Amino acid sequence: MSKVILVTGSSRGLGATIVKTLVAQGQKVIINYCHSEQAAQDLVDELGSDNAIAIQGDVTQREAVDKMIAQGTKNFGRIDVIVNNALVDFKFDPTAQQSFTELVWEDYQQQIDGTLKAAFNVTQSVVPQFKERQQGSIISIGTNLYQNPVVPYHQYTTAKAGLIGFTRNIAAELGQYGITANVVSGGLLKTTDASAATTPEVFDIIAQTTPLRQVTTPQHVANMVAFLASDDARGITGQNYTVDGGLTMN
Repeated sequence: MSKVILVTGSSRGLGATIVKTLVAQGQKVIINYCHSEQAAQDLVDELGSDNAIAIQGDVTQREAVDKMIAQGTKNFGRIDVIVNNALVDFKFDPTAQQSFTELVWEDYQQQIDGTLKAAFNVTQSVVPQFKERQQGSIISIGTNLYQNPVVPYHQYTTAKAGLIGFTRNIAAELGQYGITANVVSGGLLKTTDASAATTPEVFDIIAQTTPLRQVTTPQHVANMVAFLASDDARGITGQNYTVDGGLTMN
């Protein structure tokens, strides 16, 4: 039986790769977008309206999230898995990244809201139906930069590090209801909209220092998300899976 999977921020980039991978494996997807309506609709057209629906919603706003969850549930009858993927206004540009002394707290707050508040909103909104069915899966997208800050993207990395603590706490509390929660932490992805400004020199350095001698692709991360969304991963929770070709090792 197909699962119904909500992927936040999935009209473009990594999110789009994730939904394409899930549909290829027979799943149904809810494509969430904030501003990219045309891209989201194009993706629905590509995947087919029986397999995908696009719903607008700012995941940092709880009312919008509740409406999205209600609409997605009404369309498909339920939601089985959520993927907290949305990225709020951040570019991986090493030449434009401010130093720590140049940053203000609002820079951190924006990323904390876009990562942690968004994950909180979506997770808390969907958990009641997960509890009712005694099953569900929460997958959040992290980063390997918290272990190896090749470029010190302070505000982004700090927010993503907090996502691991968030995930392990909900895994501990919600496991009794058959709900799993895990993080997939990719390396710097080549290439998404967010990493388009990353210089070739940075990608070359990463490739040269990675055991597999390659930079992580969106497809690498999407494959791990698809596995964690499947029944094969029902015995896994509270984990952070790093998908970066062995650049960081746990």
